[in-house]
Amino acid sequence: MEEKMKRVVEFYALTHKLKTLIRTGWKIWGVKTDRLESVAEHIYGTQMLAFAINNEFELGLDMQKVAYMLAFHELGECVVGDITMFENISKEEKHKLELKAVEDSLNLLSNNDLNNEVLSIFNEFEDRKTKESVFAHMIDKFECDLQVKYYDEQGCCDLNLPRQGGQEKVRQEGLKRGYASFAEMWINFDKEHVGYDELFKSFADYIISHKIFK
Repeated sequence: MEEKMKRVVEFYALTHKLKTLIRTGWKIWGVKTDRLESVAEHIYGTQMLAFAINNEFELGLDMQKVAYMLAFHELGECVVGDITMFENISKEEKHKLELKAVEDSLNLLSNNDLNNEVLSIFNEFEDRKTKESVFAHMIDKFECDLQVKYYDEQGCCDLNLPRQGGQEKVRQEGLKRGYASFAEMWINFDKEHVGYDELFKSFADYIISHKIFK
């Protein structure tokens, strides 16, 4: 009994790091606010967003699997941190690092059947070949779009401030296109590069053109 409790609290202590691990993107983009979003808050946001969209549009998805994908898709960040697209790490290397971190994290627990189920769901999310994994991937990105919209409406980010490296290239392209706000630049970038379906493209247009956070 004591050994089981030890494993539980060790796993919890590891995953607790996500409560205080700040999303790297907000830091490198220079979002100015007293309290930036943590990885754990992002995970919670993706799950609530997935529930609401599936509820409203009746997409016929296996929502238990989607919830697991969204719960565990950032688990590796407990070990390797939040790696962004602007860092000098390939997608393949990023996946390898995160998969090893997920495996190591799950090895703190003893039920190999459940651990393997989580690993299978994690890999399904990464492969993006099933309708649940495609949906979860779009949710993961669209939740960021909504968070950007929140920061923009709060006056925490300014499209006119120069950035560094890859961020500056994206910003300059946004200025050339005449985007009026940081959120408009970010959300339109995701529309072009994430692979949103028509529903998520429509959602992106909606949040650009409406005030979301009262």
